[in-house]
Amino acid sequence: MYALIQNNAVTQVGELSILFPNTSNPNHAFAIEQGALEVVEGEQKDQRFYWVTFDSYTVNGNVVTRNYINTPKALEDNGETKGLKSQAIQEVKLTANTQLQSTDWMVYRKFERNIDIPAGVVTERAKIISDCAAKELAINACTTIEQLIQVISPVNVSEP
Repeated sequence: MYALIQNNAVTQVGELSILFPNTSNPNHAFAIEQGALEVVEGEQKDQRFYWVTFDSYTVNGNVVTRNYINTPKALEDNGETKGLKSQAIQEVKLTANTQLQSTDWMVYRKFERNIDIPAGVVTERAKIISDCAAKELAINACTTIEQLIQVISPVNVSEP
């Protein structure tokens, strides 16, 4: 994307074919010769957590930046709209339920026919349930978007 500049202000933004419609196959060098500057994107935060909207263009020397407003989404429920914390807890529970699902039949079998669940399965299910509860507590304790992102982001494990 390129911008045409006049008096240090952006007058038009678009692809080269739009900015120079009467030129066959305009390229980067041609655009620069004509005074167009390439547009760089400003900061856009993660749209899972922020409403990102276009704000303005700024010209700083030979750089045109497309600026955005990053407005945090609501952490808490607001009327009929679920907040980010409720959404995160729902996802954590869904993940745990998916992990438990493959061994649910063993729980039913134990309940209906009193057939023991293998110890390894009991241990693994307890870990999944415990991890889910701990994550839910951590999510509920968050008071900022940044804290929530830290809690729900996967931990990067470096290779030895």
